[in-house]
Amino acid sequence: MLAELLSGALRVAAYVAVGGEPRVTVQPGWLLPVVTDDWDLDWAVFDGSLHPSRGLQEPTGPLLGRAAIATCDLVLVPALLVDRHGVRLGKGGGCYDRALPRTQGLTVALVHDHELVDALPSEPHDVRVDAVATPSSGVLRFPAKM
Repeated sequence: MLAELLSGALRVAAYVAVGGEPRVTVQPGWLLPVVTDDWDLDWAVFDGSLHPSRGLQEPTGPLLGRAAIATCDLVLVPALLVDRHGVRLGKGGGCYDRALPRTQGLTVALVHDHELVDALPSEPHDVRVDAVATPSSGVLRFPAKM
């Protein structure tokens, strides 16, 4: 269950949902992404305030650097689709494919039930997630990343 993962996490990276993405109740102290000019992700601590940028809501605090995600033991990741092997389809910018290799924490994609599919094509640059969370199935962990 996602609530159990959250309660056991010392440091969480999350995101502010856009459009129909699953909502996350972002807590003060969590890290939120800030999209850089080269479509990578920097991180800032959520202090309760956000500002619009590139169609997203980003934290207003000081940037911590791209490597800040490495300090998180739980990383909540948006996705359009996830398959049963951890392949994640994002919005096409590759931001999370650039950022996720920097983390040692558990990476969990949050999707609606119908967005968990049997298989997706993947490319060598695609970074798999460790688990997926859906409203009806809860958290499903995948075998070790390949």
